[in-house]
Amino acid sequence: MTSSGKALVSLLLALLLGAGLLAAYTWGVLTWNYSEGERVGYVQKLSRKGWVCKTWEGELAMVTMPGAIPEKFYFSIRSDAVAAQLNRSLGKRVGVKYTQHLGLPTSCFGETEYFVNEATVVE
Repeated sequence: MTSSGKALVSLLLALLLGAGLLAAYTWGVLTWNYSEGERVGYVQKLSRKGWVCKTWEGELAMVTMPGAIPEKFYFSIRSDAVAAQLNRSLGKRVGVKYTQHLGLPTSCFGETEYFVNEATVVE
């Protein structure tokens, strides 16, 4: 094999190794979460966004007491069923369960690091 052939094979192996490491990192970040929790508030906005990778992006207004300025919790949803559940409860007080995934390599999985997995109406 010539030296240019060896260089091409080495380059291809390096690219494959890099792609494999990136895939393993992405899988690990999506599989294990940094934190998980619950928030309660009113869904102000929920929309499906993205050019190639469509994700549900939302905004939850959390009011601590009447008259106070609400804190906003920005979140992403990967499940159409959870998004439909939240769409049905617009205008109502809802509780959302979420997981936080730090270090996602692209916004294709969601624009935020918080992913809502479950939503319930709070009476």
